[in-house]
Amino acid sequence: MTNQAIIFTDGACLGNPGPGGYAAVITIAGEEQIIVGRDRSTTNNKMEMTAAIKALGAVPQGLPIVIHSDS
Repeated sequence: MTNQAIIFTDGACLGNPGPGGYAAVITIAGEEQIIVGRDRSTTNNKMEMTAAIKALGAVPQGLPIVIHSDS
């Protein structure tokens, strides 16, 4: 379906807390956008949720979303 956004997210850290990062892949109408980020001192859960929040913020308002997360 081309009139929706498909999002895959993940986040992780080394230690808990420790340095970590997140990523999200957003696909809309066959076009991919990749969002990444990091934090010097964070938790795994914070990175998992940050990936989802950043991805949701990057999708045009009103577009249906299917989001996949392992958290």
